[in-house]
Amino acid sequence: MNLESKCIQIRKDILFEIGTLGVGHIGGSLSIVELLVVLYNKHMNIEPKNPQLAGRDRLIVSKGHSGPAVYAVLCDMGYFPKSWLETLNKPGTNLPSHCDMKRTPGIDMTTGSLGQGFSCAVGIAKASKLKNDGATIYTIIGDGESQEGQIWEAAMFASHHKLNNLIAFTDYNKLQLDGYIEDICSISPLDKKWESFGWKVINVKNGNCCKEIDEAIIEAKIASKPTMIILNTVKGYGIGFAENAKTANHSMTITQEMFEEGLKELEEKL
Repeated sequence: MNLESKCIQIRKDILFEIGTLGVGHIGGSLSIVELLVVLYNKHMNIEPKNPQLAGRDRLIVSKGHSGPAVYAVLCDMGYFPKSWLETLNKPGTNLPSHCDMKRTPGIDMTTGSLGQGFSCAVGIAKASKLKNDGATIYTIIGDGESQEGQIWEAAMFASHHKLNNLIAFTDYNKLQLDGYIEDICSISPLDKKWESFGWKVINVKNGNCCKEIDEAIIEAKIASKPTMIILNTVKGYGIGFAENAKTANHSMTITQEMFEEGLKELEEKL
């Protein structure tokens, strides 16, 4: 399987979702495409035809506004028909703007309130340990989200309980809703912070590289403690107008012209 080509197709689906609606969280969705593709296609023990499989691996996307990326990958894996993608955040949809476990097959936790999804992931990892079901719990947090105190309370709990079945990722794209992380409330040095909370830390220099992400996950799976994989990503990665928008790409309007421009750019990469 060519994961790079798969990532391009997923970006086309994200563009279709948001372009059909006309507005959406494109920046933070595009920055985690490689991570989602690697997780679902190489690492997660799941059965799309049986979303509630006991002992399955779980992914909790704490930065829940990245739902369009998650939906594109879940659709690709066969959790629901592709026709759903054109209903993103529309009345009666099963694909709301933020991930909702009661609406979308394959979503393991409703998220969006910053910090809460990560706490849920820690609790699910603890429950998995108690049940001894062999599941690996994955979770993705944002760098802006990392300014929330709840993140660090959960981090302390996970370390204390030695939850080595928990693998977390920070989408470290250096941008948040209102501007640059460093200008609003610096979280540097991020790796040292996680280490001081008792976590194994893996820095991925290129967080939009499938190979580097894959290698980091393989390393994390044999750790004796919870692992934080810091992915140095680019917000809006892979589509020119989204990357160039920088601080304006958290949620942005997508015109028909922008949609066609982005689609052409992605098709030229295949």
